[in-house]
Amino acid sequence: MTPDCGAAFTAERAEMLAFCATFAPAEWRMNSLAEGWRIHDVVAHLGTGCHAVFSPAAAKLMRGNDIERTNDAMVDSRRDWSSTDVLAEYRRWSRVFGAVFTTLARTPLGGVQAPLAELGKFPARLLLSALVFDHHTHLRHDMAPALGRPAPGTDANRMAVVLEWMMAVLSNQLRAQPRSLLDRPLSITLTGPGGGTWRVTPEGAVTVGAAQPAAAQITGVAVEFPQWGTARSRWRDAEVSITGDADYAAAFLDTVNIV
Repeated sequence: MTPDCGAAFTAERAEMLAFCATFAPAEWRMNSLAEGWRIHDVVAHLGTGCHAVFSPAAAKLMRGNDIERTNDAMVDSRRDWSSTDVLAEYRRWSRVFGAVFTTLARTPLGGVQAPLAELGKFPARLLLSALVFDHHTHLRHDMAPALGRPAPGTDANRMAVVLEWMMAVLSNQLRAQPRSLLDRPLSITLTGPGGGTWRVTPEGAVTVGAAQPAAAQITGVAVEFPQWGTARSRWRDAEVSITGDADYAAAFLDTVNIV
């Protein structure tokens, strides 16, 4: 069953707003675990990500070749904003973004290929998944631990949307920069709510379904994948197991860094 991106975004937005509502003034100025960004800056990033689609900045996001630099520039332009203004931009434009893209995802336009800088092209409906991933990852792995708070929970639908986006980006990365070491199919299974199994081929395709045969089977936990799959932590320190050609699978995992 296709994950419900609209419901996932609505849930993540509500989670973010509830989390931000608890901040003391000093907490807005604390460093997050996203290098170079305070808590204030992470919220600004999420707000600009939603706002940019409806502004001239959309061209940079779609046609640029360094999405991280573009994100940094948009955050830099808001470093002197008050936390009230940053949160207001996020609240307003995340509501607009969610409404527009949830509707779009339900129409044929949701299948139209849209560019997103060097990350490649994706069905337009997956831009909603991209923001779900952004919310999920920044909130749970950059903000909550920096503030010494427990990470908010999630659910199967939200995790399925996050993983759908991550696997789409991984596939584009493998196609754009082929790994010479990737010469046989691999299978990745992520267990728990929202998990599944994906086939990775030497051509760079990452598709739902087990690889038969596969040189190696990589098994991990769905809720851990956003952390080690973005190189925020080491996959070797996570609950990851390998059967088959362990050296081959480990060499592949060492290259995984999903933006």
